[in-house]
Amino acid sequence: MKNKKLILLVEDDIFVKDIYNYKLTSEGYEVAVAGNGAEALKFMESRKPDLILLDIVMPFMDGKETLRKIKSNDEWKTIPIIMLTNLSEADDIEEVESLGIDKYLIKSHFSPSEVFAKIQLMIG
Repeated sequence: MKNKKLILLVEDDIFVKDIYNYKLTSEGYEVAVAGNGAEALKFMESRKPDLILLDIVMPFMDGKETLRKIKSNDEWKTIPIIMLTNLSEADDIEEVESLGIDKYLIKSHFSPSEVFAKIQLMIG
């Protein structure tokens, strides 16, 4: 049996977490969920995901700080990251793009199916 690709979903909104967790697992991915950046980094100490879906606005450690820490780690810096957020200000987009994300998607502009299609293009 083919190994499932692991997606780390870093999101504090329970509704959004549930939607994406359901969609991704039903499409054959293994999904790990973290409610903030600190939880995500702790998880990554033991398992390296194939892709990260990362929100920006979260408690304890936001997505920008999480992104900085991931990109500064030699083992993690090549993991594809999709920033999935409601922030649509040009300054926010430019800042995280300069940190090295692969895609910036605004939650209200993309359905879970559209996000899934982008994930498939990135990691199969």
